[in-house]
Amino acid sequence: MKIHEFQAKQLLERYGLRVPKGRECTTVDQAVAAYEALATDLCVVKAQIHAGGRGKGGGVKLVRSAAEAREAAQAILGKQLVTHQTGPEGQLVRRLWVEEGSDIASEYYIGIAIDREAQRPVMMASSEGGMEIEEV
Repeated sequence: MKIHEFQAKQLLERYGLRVPKGRECTTVDQAVAAYEALATDLCVVKAQIHAGGRGKGGGVKLVRSAAEAREAAQAILGKQLVTHQTGPEGQLVRRLWVEEGSDIASEYYIGIAIDREAQRPVMMASSEGGMEIEEV
């Protein structure tokens, strides 16, 4: 099963975990409205595709104004985003997630995968990674 980042965050929030406030957007105008509604100095505009490496591929942008939110959304939405996981054809960006930005003191990465040999889920966690999480 593949879900987008925004869907994962909605699930986490539903079960009581704190996540940054955000909004799903399918148009540039919605992205601008999301920035304005979040009413914070820093937001992140993120392409929602089923692939890692979005930041390195230009699919994640920090914005500090409605004009920057518009510019970022125009640059990402409707484009083929090419990352190391998409192959050279990339994936079409049909939706964005605009969320509150934050000062990051530390980051932790948690993933759950199916171990086919053991026939059970395996949880992985790391305090290292950032944009290089796939390398850890």
